[in-house]
Amino acid sequence: METITVSQPGAGVDSASTKDATLIYRQSRWTRLTHWLWAISLFFMLLSGLQIFNARPQLYIGKQSGFEYNNTVFAIGAENTTTGPRGYTEIFGHRFDTTGVLGWSGPAGQQTSRAFPSWATIPSYYDLGTARVVHFFFAWILTTTLVVWLVASLVNGHLRRDLAPRLDDLKRLPQDIIEHAKLRFHHTREYNTLQKIAYGGVLFVLLPLMIITGLAMSPSMNSVLPWLNEVLGGRQTARTIHFTVMVLLVGFFIVHIMMILAAGPINELRSIITGWYRTDPPRHGDTERSA
Repeated sequence: METITVSQPGAGVDSASTKDATLIYRQSRWTRLTHWLWAISLFFMLLSGLQIFNARPQLYIGKQSGFEYNNTVFAIGAENTTTGPRGYTEIFGHRFDTTGVLGWSGPAGQQTSRAFPSWATIPSYYDLGTARVVHFFFAWILTTTLVVWLVASLVNGHLRRDLAPRLDDLKRLPQDIIEHAKLRFHHTREYNTLQKIAYGGVLFVLLPLMIITGLAMSPSMNSVLPWLNEVLGGRQTARTIHFTVMVLLVGFFIVHIMMILAAGPINELRSIITGWYRTDPPRHGDTERSA
């Protein structure tokens, strides 16, 4: 994150920027590029991943799976009832009717047994081979970008300067939670404590865990990293962790969009598209610092 505060005319930017000291250059080109690469990659990985999940819509804990084992923790399916086929979702043995969305869905008169509906998968029709190609292609884009971003952020100090929570940040955490609950947002150059924790959790926990569990599920990686499956408790457990991380990332995305809408979507989107961000007017005696 880079800040350039413009307060004098003739600085080489448009005249509107030179007259407004609250408009700062918050997001560098590299930050914006990686943000959109991750967003696009995760979108295609999610929808193709749901198509892959449809091939075996159950999750297990342990190294074994099958009808003879009682280690299923999640399942989506369909069953015949007295009123016709019904879709269901089962979580830790508790079954819920999800007809029309999960398990049994489709246009009227053309419903089929399908874990996730056609509108939520890539491709929309059942094609496991294409789904795997799409999934792995964007997985490698995500992985490569994340590794390059991590190295660059360590070198240029972005991690230390902008993302690492400091002691003062942790002290402000209760107040930040209260402010967010009341939808009171402060537009400043720095990320607030909740943002640092959320972004850090995604970048250093969820995405690496997604990549590691993805590698553990790949049979071709057994010869390269034979110990990885053992560490994760087996391929089926890795698959369950992979799916759980996906759910957490979707949850993060929903909250992220809600916060953007609540904090001011035009300002937030301008920041991540152009880099320019409008901060709150400085208090008396305060001055914007340049970096």
